[in-house]
Amino acid sequence: MDHPHHSSDPAVADVRGGFTSTRFVLVEPSHPGNVGAAARALKTMGFSRLVLVSPRVANVQNDPEAIAMASGADDVLASVHIVPTLADALTGVHWSIAMTARLREYGPPQWTPRAAASAAHGEALHGEIALVFGNERTGLSNEDVERCSAIAHIPANPAYSSLNLAQAVQVLAYELRTAYLGTDDAPAAGRAGSGAGEGAGSADAAGARAQMAASDEIESMFAHLESALVELEFLDPANPKKLMSRLRRLFARSGLEREEVNIVRGIAKHILLKTKRGD
Repeated sequence: MDHPHHSSDPAVADVRGGFTSTRFVLVEPSHPGNVGAAARALKTMGFSRLVLVSPRVANVQNDPEAIAMASGADDVLASVHIVPTLADALTGVHWSIAMTARLREYGPPQWTPRAAASAAHGEALHGEIALVFGNERTGLSNEDVERCSAIAHIPANPAYSSLNLAQAVQVLAYELRTAYLGTDDAPAAGRAGSGAGEGAGSADAAGARAQMAASDEIESMFAHLESALVELEFLDPANPKKLMSRLRRLFARSGLEREEVNIVRGIAKHILLKTKRGD
């Protein structure tokens, strides 16, 4: 059935904050049809915020193929937000999930879509979150993945695991809807890398989570910290190995509050001051 989603759904109204604080980001999508189909996938699950990073086709929201594949989700397609970089797409976001077609040795914690959606349920009620999807052919770069807080991997048939971009969006949108409309208010996955998590339903925990650092603040912290480690000669820029990737993974497992970002930047600043380089 192709009935459009109606916003009068009382269950959706009860958790509107989660639905409206969640954005879906497509990085350099190649095919207008996939953009339209992704808009349809979002609307059927009650979401509406679609962000495109440097799509291959300019003004893709007006492309006939995109409009045809949106199949009634014209409002979601027409209101897409187009930005030049992933950093721009994540402005104001404090927690994000990178969708990856393959498991990675390095990077943030890796979850199933259901575990990621459970964590997202708690995060979306305390600020902006994003789900990030890569290009149809090349997926997400390592740099893009490391900008995110966690990785979700759809455990598809290993003999044929080629999910279409819009299908992947549909899987995650469904899991998020299920989590957001669930009766259990505790985010089961929390921030633990295992996805098992810990209870975070107390008022104290909720207050702390409301002060989570935004993506741009975290990226500035990593740049500051990297400069300090280079100046200390702990990090050799000519042979960096995986040091910054491992540090990103460490911080992604715990999550970063604004106060904690300021502490790390304060440490970096004083390292640079002690080595006569300033901040």
